[in-house]
Amino acid sequence: MKFESCQKLNLPKIGFGTWKIGGGSFADPSIDSRSLAALHSALELGYTHFDTAEDYAEGHAEELLGQAIREVPIKRDSLFITSKVSPEHLSYDAVLRSCTGSLHRLNLEYIDLYLIHWPKVGMNLVDTFKALNQLVREGKVRHLGVSNFNLKLLKRSQELSETPILTDQIPYSLFERAYAKNAVLEYCMKNDILITAYSPLEQGHLPVNKILQAVAEAHSVPPQQISLAWLVAQPHIITIPASSDPRHQKENIAAADIILTADEMQVLDRLH
Repeated sequence: MKFESCQKLNLPKIGFGTWKIGGGSFADPSIDSRSLAALHSALELGYTHFDTAEDYAEGHAEELLGQAIREVPIKRDSLFITSKVSPEHLSYDAVLRSCTGSLHRLNLEYIDLYLIHWPKVGMNLVDTFKALNQLVREGKVRHLGVSNFNLKLLKRSQELSETPILTDQIPYSLFERAYAKNAVLEYCMKNDILITAYSPLEQGHLPVNKILQAVAEAHSVPPQQISLAWLVAQPHIITIPASSDPRHQKENIAAADIILTADEMQVLDRLH
Protein backbone atom coordinates (compact mmCIF):
# COMPACT_ATOMS: atom_id res chain seq x y z
CA MET A 1 0.00 0.00 0.00
CA LYS A 2 1.22 3.49 -0.84
CA PHE A 3 0.77 6.41 1.54
CA GLU A 4 0.21 10.13 1.21
CA SER A 5 2.05 12.46 3.56
CA CYS A 6 0.23 15.58 4.71
CA GLN A 7 0.60 17.71 7.83
CA LYS A 8 2.97 15.15 9.41
CA LEU A 9 0.48 12.32 8.80
CA ASN A 10 0.89 9.30 6.54
CA LEU A 11 -2.48 8.10 5.28
CA PRO A 12 -3.09 5.15 2.97
CA LYS A 13 -3.76 6.21 -0.58
CA ILE A 14 -6.83 3.93 -0.63
CA GLY A 15 -9.27 3.65 2.25
CA PHE A 16 -12.67 2.07 2.69
CA GLY A 17 -15.99 3.91 2.35
CA THR A 18 -18.95 2.70 4.40
CA TRP A 19 -21.85 4.21 2.47
CA LYS A 20 -24.42 1.37 2.08
CA ILE A 21 -23.00 -0.47 5.13
CA GLY A 22 -26.00 -1.22 7.34
CA GLY A 23 -28.42 0.34 4.87
CA GLY A 24 -28.63 3.48 2.76
CA SER A 25 -30.48 6.56 3.92
CA PHE A 26 -32.19 4.35 6.49
CA ALA A 27 -30.94 1.51 8.68
CA ASP A 28 -31.60 -1.98 7.33
CA PRO A 29 -30.72 -4.62 9.96
CA SER A 30 -31.61 -7.37 7.49
CA ILE A 31 -28.23 -6.84 5.78
CA ASP A 32 -26.16 -6.70 8.99
CA SER A 33 -24.45 -10.04 8.37
CA ARG A 34 -23.44 -9.00 4.86
CA SER A 35 -22.25 -5.60 6.08
CA LEU A 36 -20.18 -7.10 8.90
CA ALA A 37 -18.66 -9.64 6.52
CA ALA A 38 -17.62 -6.76 4.24
CA LEU A 39 -16.02 -4.87 7.12
CA HIS A 40 -14.24 -7.98 8.41
CA SER A 41 -12.91 -8.69 4.94
CA ALA A 42 -11.65 -5.12 4.52
CA LEU A 43 -9.87 -5.21 7.89
CA GLU A 44 -8.29 -8.56 7.12
CA LEU A 45 -7.11 -7.32 3.70
CA GLY A 46 -5.25 -4.49 5.37
CA TYR A 47 -7.52 -1.48 5.02
CA THR A 48 -6.78 0.93 7.86
CA HIS A 49 -8.66 4.13 6.89
CA PHE A 50 -12.42 3.78 7.26
CA ASP A 51 -14.77 6.59 6.31
CA THR A 52 -18.26 6.76 7.81
CA ALA A 53 -20.86 9.33 8.92
CA GLU A 54 -23.69 9.78 11.38
CA ASP A 55 -25.98 10.03 8.36
CA TYR A 56 -25.08 6.63 6.89
CA ALA A 57 -27.93 4.23 7.63
CA GLU A 58 -29.04 6.61 10.40
CA GLY A 59 -25.86 5.91 12.36
CA HIS A 60 -26.05 2.15 11.92
CA ALA A 61 -22.96 2.16 9.69
CA GLU A 62 -20.98 3.57 12.62
CA GLU A 63 -22.39 0.89 14.92
CA LEU A 64 -21.38 -1.90 12.57
CA LEU A 65 -17.93 -0.44 11.97
CA GLY A 66 -17.40 -0.24 15.73
CA GLN A 67 -18.53 -3.84 16.11
CA ALA A 68 -16.22 -5.06 13.35
CA ILE A 69 -13.24 -3.27 14.91
CA ARG A 70 -13.95 -4.99 18.23
CA GLU A 71 -14.27 -8.39 16.57
CA VAL A 72 -11.08 -8.25 14.51
CA PRO A 73 -7.84 -8.26 16.52
CA ILE A 74 -6.34 -4.93 15.50
CA LYS A 75 -4.81 -2.11 17.52
CA ARG A 76 -6.81 1.10 17.64
CA ASP A 77 -3.78 3.26 16.89
CA SER A 78 -3.22 1.42 13.62
CA LEU A 79 -6.60 2.61 12.34
CA PHE A 80 -7.66 6.00 11.01
CA ILE A 81 -11.40 6.57 11.44
CA THR A 82 -13.22 9.41 9.70
CA SER A 83 -16.78 10.39 10.53
CA LYS A 84 -18.98 13.36 9.68
CA VAL A 85 -21.52 15.67 11.25
CA SER A 86 -24.71 16.15 9.20
CA PRO A 87 -25.69 19.59 7.81
CA GLU A 88 -28.80 19.78 10.00
CA HIS A 89 -26.55 19.66 13.08
CA LEU A 90 -24.31 22.62 12.28
CA SER A 91 -24.68 24.57 15.50
CA TYR A 92 -22.59 24.61 18.66
CA ASP A 93 -24.68 22.29 20.84
CA ALA A 94 -25.76 20.02 17.98
CA VAL A 95 -22.16 19.43 16.85
CA LEU A 96 -21.18 18.36 20.36
CA ARG A 97 -24.18 16.02 20.56
CA SER A 98 -23.44 14.57 17.14
CA CYS A 99 -19.84 13.78 18.01
CA THR A 100 -20.89 12.20 21.31
CA GLY A 101 -23.36 10.04 19.40
CA SER A 102 -20.78 8.96 16.84
CA LEU A 103 -18.24 8.08 19.53
CA HIS A 104 -20.88 6.01 21.34
CA ARG A 105 -21.93 4.14 18.19
CA LEU A 106 -18.33 3.52 17.16
CA ASN A 107 -17.41 2.61 20.75
CA LEU A 108 -14.26 4.69 20.43
CA GLU A 109 -12.62 7.25 22.69
CA TYR A 110 -11.71 9.52 19.78
CA ILE A 111 -12.33 10.05 16.07
CA ASP A 112 -9.21 10.60 13.97
CA LEU A 113 -10.86 12.95 11.47
CA TYR A 114 -14.21 14.71 11.86
CA LEU A 115 -15.78 16.44 8.86
CA ILE A 116 -18.65 18.75 8.14
CA HIS A 117 -20.51 16.45 5.76
CA TRP A 118 -22.24 19.08 3.60
CA PRO A 119 -22.48 22.86 3.73
CA LYS A 120 -25.96 24.25 4.39
CA VAL A 121 -27.44 27.57 3.36
CA GLY A 122 -27.59 29.81 6.44
CA MET A 123 -25.26 27.61 8.51
CA ASN A 124 -23.36 29.29 11.33
CA LEU A 125 -19.77 28.31 10.64
CA VAL A 126 -18.49 30.39 13.56
CA ASP A 127 -20.52 28.42 16.12
CA THR A 128 -19.87 25.17 14.27
CA PHE A 129 -16.10 25.60 14.44
CA LYS A 130 -16.32 26.79 18.02
CA ALA A 131 -17.68 23.32 18.82
CA LEU A 132 -15.28 21.51 16.49
CA ASN A 133 -12.29 23.29 18.03
CA GLN A 134 -13.52 22.34 21.48
CA LEU A 135 -13.74 18.68 20.45
CA VAL A 136 -10.11 18.80 19.34
CA ARG A 137 -9.01 20.47 22.57
CA GLU A 138 -10.84 17.78 24.57
CA GLY A 139 -9.16 14.99 22.60
CA LYS A 140 -12.41 13.59 21.23
CA VAL A 141 -11.32 14.48 17.69
CA ARG A 142 -7.75 14.49 16.36
CA HIS A 143 -8.17 16.37 13.05
CA LEU A 144 -10.82 18.51 11.34
CA GLY A 145 -11.94 18.72 7.74
CA VAL A 146 -14.83 19.52 5.45
CA SER A 147 -16.69 17.81 2.65
CA ASN A 148 -18.28 19.20 -0.49
CA PHE A 149 -16.98 22.71 0.31
CA ASN A 150 -16.24 25.17 -2.47
CA LEU A 151 -13.13 27.35 -2.36
CA LYS A 152 -14.79 30.25 -0.52
CA LEU A 153 -16.15 28.00 2.24
CA LEU A 154 -12.88 26.07 2.48
CA LYS A 155 -10.91 29.29 3.03
CA ARG A 156 -13.43 30.47 5.63
CA SER A 157 -13.08 27.13 7.42
CA GLN A 158 -9.32 27.58 7.52
CA GLU A 159 -9.79 30.95 9.19
CA LEU A 160 -12.09 29.50 11.87
CA SER A 161 -10.26 26.26 12.62
CA GLU A 162 -7.67 26.37 15.41
CA THR A 163 -5.90 23.40 13.79
CA PRO A 164 -5.07 23.00 10.09
CA ILE A 165 -7.91 21.72 7.90
CA LEU A 166 -6.73 18.26 6.87
CA THR A 167 -9.01 17.53 3.93
CA ASP A 168 -11.85 18.55 1.68
CA GLN A 169 -13.73 15.38 0.74
CA ILE A 170 -15.19 15.79 -2.74
CA PRO A 171 -16.54 13.77 -5.67
CA TYR A 172 -13.56 13.24 -7.94
CA SER A 173 -12.89 10.59 -10.57
CA LEU A 174 -11.80 10.10 -14.16
CA PHE A 175 -15.18 11.39 -15.29
CA GLU A 176 -16.08 13.78 -12.44
CA ARG A 177 -13.87 16.86 -12.42
CA ALA A 178 -16.16 19.62 -11.12
CA TYR A 179 -13.87 20.49 -8.20
CA ALA A 180 -10.87 20.61 -10.50
CA LYS A 181 -12.69 23.27 -12.51
CA ASN A 182 -13.74 25.33 -9.49
CA ALA A 183 -10.13 25.66 -8.26
CA VAL A 184 -10.52 23.59 -5.05
CA LEU A 185 -8.18 20.87 -6.30
CA GLU A 186 -5.36 23.26 -7.20
CA TYR A 187 -5.75 25.22 -3.95
CA CYS A 188 -5.55 22.10 -1.80
CA MET A 189 -2.45 20.84 -3.57
CA LYS A 190 -0.72 24.19 -3.01
CA ASN A 191 -1.77 24.51 0.64
CA ASP A 192 -1.04 21.06 2.11
CA ILE A 193 -4.69 19.99 2.26
CA LEU A 194 -5.67 16.48 1.24
CA ILE A 195 -8.31 15.82 -1.34
CA THR A 196 -10.33 12.77 -0.30
CA ALA A 197 -12.00 11.56 -3.49
CA TYR A 198 -15.34 9.87 -2.92
CA SER A 199 -17.34 7.92 -5.51
CA PRO A 200 -14.10 7.24 -7.41
CA LEU A 201 -15.79 4.40 -9.31
CA GLU A 202 -19.09 6.22 -9.83
CA GLN A 203 -20.76 3.95 -7.24
CA GLY A 204 -20.25 0.89 -9.42
CA HIS A 205 -21.21 2.62 -12.68
CA LEU A 206 -17.82 3.75 -13.95
CA PRO A 207 -18.01 4.46 -17.69
CA VAL A 208 -15.51 2.37 -19.64
CA ASN A 209 -14.49 3.67 -23.05
CA LYS A 210 -11.88 2.43 -25.51
CA ILE A 211 -9.08 4.52 -24.01
CA LEU A 212 -9.61 3.32 -20.46
CA GLN A 213 -10.04 -0.25 -21.66
CA ALA A 214 -6.78 -0.09 -23.61
CA VAL A 215 -4.80 1.13 -20.60
CA ALA A 216 -6.38 -1.58 -18.46
CA GLU A 217 -5.47 -4.27 -20.98
CA ALA A 218 -1.87 -3.00 -21.10
CA HIS A 219 -1.64 -3.68 -17.36
CA SER A 220 -3.80 -6.82 -17.42
CA VAL A 221 -6.15 -5.38 -14.79
CA PRO A 222 -9.81 -4.30 -14.74
CA PRO A 223 -10.59 -0.70 -15.81
CA GLN A 224 -11.73 0.10 -12.26
CA GLN A 225 -8.20 -0.46 -11.00
CA ILE A 226 -6.80 1.91 -13.59
CA SER A 227 -9.30 4.56 -12.53
CA LEU A 228 -8.14 4.28 -8.92
CA ALA A 229 -4.48 4.14 -9.93
CA TRP A 230 -4.90 7.39 -11.90
CA LEU A 231 -6.42 9.07 -8.85
CA VAL A 232 -3.80 8.04 -6.32
CA ALA A 233 -0.89 8.74 -8.65
CA GLN A 234 -1.70 12.42 -8.08
CA PRO A 235 -0.15 14.24 -5.10
CA HIS A 236 -2.37 15.12 -2.16
CA ILE A 237 -5.08 12.70 -3.31
CA ILE A 238 -6.49 9.78 -1.32
CA THR A 239 -9.68 7.91 -2.09
CA ILE A 240 -12.30 5.77 -0.33
CA PRO A 241 -13.97 3.28 -2.69
CA ALA A 242 -16.68 1.07 -1.21
CA SER A 243 -17.34 -2.60 -1.93
CA SER A 244 -18.89 -5.53 -0.10
CA ASP A 245 -17.21 -8.02 -2.45
CA PRO A 246 -13.84 -9.27 -1.07
CA ARG A 247 -12.52 -9.73 -4.62
CA HIS A 248 -13.27 -6.12 -5.49
CA GLN A 249 -11.92 -4.93 -2.15
CA LYS A 250 -8.64 -6.68 -2.93
CA GLU A 251 -8.54 -5.18 -6.44
CA ASN A 252 -9.24 -1.71 -5.06
CA ILE A 253 -6.48 -1.73 -2.46
CA ALA A 254 -4.02 -3.24 -4.97
CA ALA A 255 -4.68 -0.39 -7.41
CA ALA A 256 -2.32 1.83 -5.41
CA ASP A 257 0.60 -0.34 -6.54
CA ILE A 258 -0.08 0.05 -10.27
CA ILE A 259 2.51 2.30 -11.93
CA LEU A 260 1.09 4.29 -14.82
CA THR A 261 3.46 5.79 -17.38
CA ALA A 262 3.55 9.53 -17.99
CA ASP A 263 1.88 8.97 -21.37
CA GLU A 264 -0.88 6.91 -19.77
CA MET A 265 -1.48 9.61 -17.17
CA GLN A 266 -1.74 12.24 -19.91
CA VAL A 267 -4.18 10.15 -21.92
CA LEU A 268 -6.34 9.55 -18.85
CA ASP A 269 -6.12 13.22 -17.86
CA ARG A 270 -7.72 14.10 -21.18
CA LEU A 271 -10.58 11.62 -20.83
CA HIS A 272 -12.91 14.15 -19.25
